Amino acid sequence: MNKKTIDIIDRAPDILRALQKGVFITTKVGDKVNSMVVEWGTMGSNWGRPVFVCYVRDSRYTHDMLERNPEFTVNIPVGEYDKRIFRVCGGKSGRDIDKVKELGLTLVPGSRIGVPAIKELPLTLECKVIYQQKEDHTQLPEDIRKRFYPAITTRNHDTDKDEHFIYVGEVVDAYMLE
Repeated sequence: MNKKTIDIIDRAPDILRALQKGVFITTKVGDKVNSMVVEWGTMGSNWGRPVFVCYVRDSRYTHDMLERNPEFTVNIPVGEYDKRIFRVCGGKSGRDIDKVKELGLTLVPGSRIGVPAIKELPLTLECKVIYQQKEDHTQLPEDIRKRFYPAITTRNHDTDKDEHFIYVGEVVDAYMLE
């Protein structure tokens, strides 16, 4: 499998447009590979490094995997692709099924990290977590708390109900699988 290096600044509009519909965050611990859909994220430059930032709820299997191996790939569909990938990766937990096997996905070894790329989602960013933090819901405007965190009330700020962790991944390689 050929990996054509890309400039993420040149491809930023494509990546950010894809993020609005959902991109895939893939993790690996031991022999277990899991991919989930994320729509909350962005990319840019932090601390003089290219980064991809994603938000993962602490109840997700991906969060558990990132805690054990702080590396991930961002896998972005380009052109035609099997829409079942969104349904399975966005609607089922890797705790319950092997999504790669269920979908018949083709894993391609990472170049600079131990997490694979996915041939069927060819635009790939390899990332190493350089910062993570649990989201502080008390700092969010009330309208956002009500819409996205209905279980967290303004009267009980100590309630931790499925909040997000913010992962800042340094982009250590970026390519298109050909």
